[in-house]
Amino acid sequence: MLRAQLIIGTLLLGGCVTAPPVQEMSDARQAINAAAQAGDRVSADTLADARRLLEEAERLIQQEAYGPARMNAVRAKNRAMLALRASEDARD
Repeated sequence: MLRAQLIIGTLLLGGCVTAPPVQEMSDARQAINAAAQAGDRVSADTLADARRLLEEAERLIQQEAYGPARMNAVRAKNRAMLALRASEDARD
């Protein structure tokens, strides 16, 4: 009985470990690249925020803090999308 409880406990703890946010980092990089290619100065501050958040996510991944890294990657993508929208709105 004790052995079964240890196995179940180990499996449950293993399920709590999160994986690196590979997809979120890729999405953030693509959004930042798209915003940077738009090249509008109106969104420079927002784009700089996105890059800063992505750098922070990369640092957190190095520390294996995947949950906070994922959050920063998503924030970076959202900031980059805001920068891209601002660039598009400025052209209209």
